Parts: sequence; C-alpha cells; structure tokens
Amino acid sequence: MKSVGIICEYNPFHNGHLYHINKVKKMYPDYAVIAVVNGNFTQRGDISLIDKWEKTKVALNYVDLVVELPFVFGTQAADIFTKGGCDILNALKVDAFVFGSESADLEKLNEIVKVQESAEYSNIIKTYLDEGFNYPTSLAKALKDFGITLENNPNDLLGIGYIRNLKNVEIRAIKRTNDYHSYKLQKISSATSIREALKKGTDVREYVPKESYESFSDLHFWDNYFDLLKYKIISTDDLSIYQTVDEGIENRIKKNILKANNIEELINLVKSKRYTYNKLKRMFLHILCSFTKEEAKRCENIQYIRVLGFNDKGRHYLNSIKKECKLPIITKYDDDFEMMRIENRVSNIYNIKKDDFLEEYKHKPIIH
Repeated sequence: MKSVGIICEYNPFHNGHLYHINKVKKMYPDYAVIAVVNGNFTQRGDISLIDKWEKTKVALNYVDLVVELPFVFGTQAADIFTKGGCDILNALKVDAFVFGSESADLEKLNEIVKVQESAEYSNIIKTYLDEGFNYPTSLAKALKDFGITLENNPNDLLGIGYIRNLKNVEIRAIKRTNDYHSYKLQKISSATSIREALKKGTDVREYVPKESYESFSDLHFWDNYFDLLKYKIISTDDLSIYQTVDEGIENRIKKNILKANNIEELINLVKSKRYTYNKLKRMFLHILCSFTKEEAKRCENIQYIRVLGFNDKGRHYLNSIKKECKLPIITKYDDDFEMMRIENRVSNIYNIKKDDFLEEYKHKPIIH
C-alpha cells in the first residue's frame, strides 16, 4: 500500500482543510492519507482551540492515520517545524506529500532551496540578521540579492522547508483559496477569521464541516492563560533560559509585563523590527510551558512516532511499514523519552483550568 502525507494544525479544521484533503484523495485515490497533526499549541504561537484528541476525532472522518507532531517541533520557527514533520513522514515511508501554498510555484520554491544551500547565501542572511532585521525580512532580502522575489507568505515559507527535508517523496502543492491573514468570513475562510469569530461568539457552522463544529464545546484561547504567563514572567529571575528568548529581550518583557492585560497588549509593548508578531507569540508560549533552551538542544531530533488515531486502512498501512521504520512507533505514553515527558507537562498546562481531564499517560489511540 502506498501513502500520501500532510502536515497540519487544524486550528480549527475548516472547509479549506476539507478542500485540501479532497484534492489529495483525487490525486492519490488508493493511497493511505497520513496526517502529522500539531497538538495543543501551534507553530504560530497560538493555543489550540480544541485539544489534540478532539482534533484527531475530527480528522479521522477524512484521513486514515493521525500521528503527533511533538510540542518541541510544533511550536518552533518554520525550519524546525518542517524538519520535525518531514522526519516523521520520511520514517513512515510516505510516497507523496501535498501542501497548501499561496503561489503553488514548486519550480520557484525548489530554486530557493538550491540557493539556500550555498555558503554565499548563508553569509548574506547572517549579515542582514546582524543588521537587526527579523528572519523573514532577512530571508527576503538575501533572496533578492540572488534575483528572487519572495513574498512573506507563511505557507510558501513552510513549503521551502518541506522541499528541503522530504527525501524520495513526490511533492505537490495546492494553491490556497484564501488569505491566511484575512479576518473575513466566507465559504472557505482562514483559520484566523474563524478563531476570531468564535472568540466573539459568532456562529461559524457554515465555514466548518459538521464534525468540526460539533467539537467546539470547550474552546481554549490565549486570554485563558495570560494570568499564568504573567505570573511566570514575574516570578522567573532569568527568562533567557527559555527557548527563543534571546538578545536581551527578557528585559523588555520584564519592563512591560505589568502594563499588559492580555497577550496582544504584551506583544505590542515588546515588539521591535527584529521580532515578528509570531516569533513573540512563540516565545511567550515557551515561557508559559517552561520549555528551555537546554531541552530544545537535547530534543533536536525526533525520538519516536506517536500514533493518535487510525481507521482500518491506517492500521493496515502501519503494519505494512513498521519493520522498516527507523523510529519506534508508540501507541501509549512512555516517559523513557524526554520529548514525551515534555509533552506530558505541556498537556497538563493546556488542561490546567479543567476540573477533570484524561492525563496524557491514560490516552490510547482513537480507532475510527
């Protein structure tokens, strides 16, 4: 049996995601569809609206196998995020991979990957970073020096990482039908617009599949955790121990934390040209979850593949490749892995305001 992979956050699962999966199934009708799904916290520094187990239940209405992208990769910049997801798909021996893209210009994205592999490019981007530009701006400026124009499109930037990290895999891109940054609700709306609508109590049932809408009984937003973040910042002497807290920005955070009443206010008080909005959000997520630079160093490579759920086709595929898979495939909590112990900690933080929740080590894969 052959397989096709996708890497996703489903925050929340909406009509655009369904459009993507339907396209994938049309391209590869007999393949098992494998989704590497980000968990309770996301790459852009958001709190997931619903927990990873609810996401898995929703996703299994449309895909065959759901595996977890661990927190230590899922909440990092594009290069680390894509490496984690692709290493999992490489280990799972996928034959194809399909991603959403603003440009869907694979030729151009491949050209960028080749440029980025040169020593000259590395020196140029380092120069721009040293001049105080943030990474996306430095990336665009360095590529412009090579005669390549790159818009600040988040899915194209992820696409570059996918192309760089996937091995012996057919890669295809589907053109996005909406603007990720848009707050406008339409038939295929961005996840951003749907999250904002849910925050305001707006009915979004026509913008998401039925199974997704039915999962919205217990929603999580950053504002639910801001007091915890504030306490953590005030009570920690040295914030620089945490991942992505660099270059003296901890002083700006300490100086402004008492002035802010929510995450948006804090970001606006702290931001500078070096720090993008999403980078700051990820930084605050790492502080909230006590994710340190030392932990990040020790967890630079995927340690296992954790199965969150599957249907019969997904189970059959797992059985067919498990002897060839170079990573352990696990279906239950195993604290021999540091990456899993971190997962347990951050899941407990995510669920901290619940009266009762199923602890990480009690969960078993969802069978659809």
